[in-house]
Amino acid sequence: MNRYEMFYIIDTGLEETARKELIEKVSALIVNNGGEIEKVDETWGKRRLAYAIDYKTEGWYVLVNFKAPAELPREIERNLQINENVLRYLVVKLEEKRSAVKPRAVRPAPAEEAAPAEEAAPAVEAAPAAEAAPAETAE
Repeated sequence: MNRYEMFYIIDTGLEETARKELIEKVSALIVNNGGEIEKVDETWGKRRLAYAIDYKTEGWYVLVNFKAPAELPREIERNLQINENVLRYLVVKLEEKRSAVKPRAVRPAPAEEAAPAEEAAPAVEAAPAAEAAPAETAE
């Protein structure tokens, strides 16, 4: 299951009981479709919008953190789009936290590196000398 964060804005013309029912309906939609709600945050409350949406200048902000299968955000967005009391919504998949520390590469000890290099060098020098001697005798 993936972790998601959903933010939606409800029309302020809606009464408090109807607003609570809408929030419960969205939460129930998540749970009924195999999701798991971590947190519903209404503390943002009523705020002024950055620009007018359908001639409305204020909205009630709700933030929901939840875990769900990959198909569920599309279903939630479909339901929020149909509901005329929801002015705007946004569902974002949260990335898992990764460590900023990179693992160190394992390097062989310096003594192990020097020994094979010394053995390989005489073998390379001996090979051309051995080829040169038979070539002189052949003439």
